[in-house]
Amino acid sequence: MSDVLDELFAVILDRKVNPTPGSYTAKLLSGGDEVLKKVGEEAVEVILAGKGQSDERLIEESADLLYHLFVLLASRDLTLDDVRAELGHRRKQ
Repeated sequence: MSDVLDELFAVILDRKVNPTPGSYTAKLLSGGDEVLKKVGEEAVEVILAGKGQSDERLIEESADLLYHLFVLLASRDLTLDDVRAELGHRRKQ
């Protein structure tokens, strides 16, 4: 059974291989530091939401952060399996 995070990552990878004109994901993948800036921005928004905003806002900002982090991983040809492997390695320590 496919997970929504895996599905999202698959869409991001598809946009990398088959850029769609006007696609925000394709724009982020086209290079430059924009995706890095977005990861930083979304991380700050998660912190602010965690500090004093509603649970709903924290969930929304967390989703934004995950999306931008996934785009960053894809831009570097890294995968969710790479992250899973690292987490598995840490769990065994």
